[in-house]
This record gives sequence, C-alpha cells and structure tokens, in this order.
Amino acid sequence: MKAVHLLVAIFALSSSLVSAYDPSPLQDFCVATNETDGVFVNGKFCKDAKLVKAEDFLRHVEAGNTSNPLGAQVSQVFVDQLGGLNTLGISLARIDFAAKGLNPPHTHPRATEILFVVEGSLYVGFVSSNQDGNRLFTKVLNKGDVFVFPIGLIHFQLNVGYGNAVAIAGLSSQNPGTITVANALFKANPPISTQLLTKAFQVDKSVIDYLQKQFWSDNN
Repeated sequence: MKAVHLLVAIFALSSSLVSAYDPSPLQDFCVATNETDGVFVNGKFCKDAKLVKAEDFLRHVEAGNTSNPLGAQVSQVFVDQLGGLNTLGISLARIDFAAKGLNPPHTHPRATEILFVVEGSLYVGFVSSNQDGNRLFTKVLNKGDVFVFPIGLIHFQLNVGYGNAVAIAGLSSQNPGTITVANALFKANPPISTQLLTKAFQVDKSVIDYLQKQFWSDNN
C-alpha cells in the first residue's frame, strides 16, 4: 500500500512540474501585449485575437554594435521583443562578434540553446553540473557548424577568427532568461557581501573590490 501511495505522490509531482513548464498552447496564438485587460497566460496578457495583425509576428534585426569592452552584442528576439512568440516555446538571438569578441559565460535557466555559425570561427563550450564533475565540452566552430548548449548549463562563445563573426541562436522558450555569471556575482543589486565573496573565491578583499568595479556584459 505504501508503494502505491509513493507512486501516486511521484505522479502528482511530475504532473505539476510538466504543467508549469511552457505548456502547449490551447489556441492558435496568444500575442503578448502591455495592456492589462484580457487573458493572462504564462506571465503575459494576450492581445484580443480579433486585433492581431501580421506585424505582431514580425521583427527586423540589424547587426549589433560590438564597440564595447567585450566586443560582442546579443540582439534578442524573445517575447519582450516579439509579442507573437508568447506561449509558443521558441525564440532566437543574433550574436555579433568583433575580432576576439566574447559572449561571456552565462546560462539560460528556461531553455536549451542551439547555435548556428553564419560567419567566422567561434570557440564555444559549456560546463556540466557539479553532479557530472563540472566537465568542460568545447569545440571550434566554423561557418555552417551547429552546436547545442543544454538547458541551464554555463556556456560561452569567443571569436577566434581574424575578422568579425555572426551566429544565430535558437532557444526552446519564448522567455529563456539570461544570467551572466559575472553580472550575477559582482553586479548584484544590492551587492553580495564582500565577506561572502572573498570566502567563496578564497581571495583577498581587494580582488573582490576590483572585480565589482569592472564592466560586465549588459546583454540581458
């Protein structure tokens, strides 16, 4: 009898997790709107279906400005930029790299990412979880290559070619989220305790003070 109760509990837990993660839509579309009237689905209000236009599913993306300390710019096409993505469980980003440009270590807590190199050569990689021993998986990608970063794992891209590079990233959520590791640790608001960081990294306080004053990626 206890085994039956355990199975029921596991089934109930798994069902609740599945229903909480980008459920399949029950209508053709649910275009996100800033209006606060209407149906509220998965964090966004839906535009009245009768008022939806083709423009709600269209966005033009220009090359990103890479004149920043990291030499890279991510141009997101998530639900906040394209309302028509709402509830569809997919999004993308264009990533532009100057020579030696870096998209620094970051994670997407709600999405797997698949990266397609349009131009140039990129050194890419991800790190597995503590449970897996924090293994590093890396490759140098060239034009036409595709690489996958599993959901939630820290990953990065570095331009190792001689010129500019461009990549397109597809993500398995309309709102994948981005956590840049350096931002989260050294630009938290309010700041994380210096005492905590010095103990966590086993370094002198002056090192943490220096890191907290540096520029970190402003890509969201």
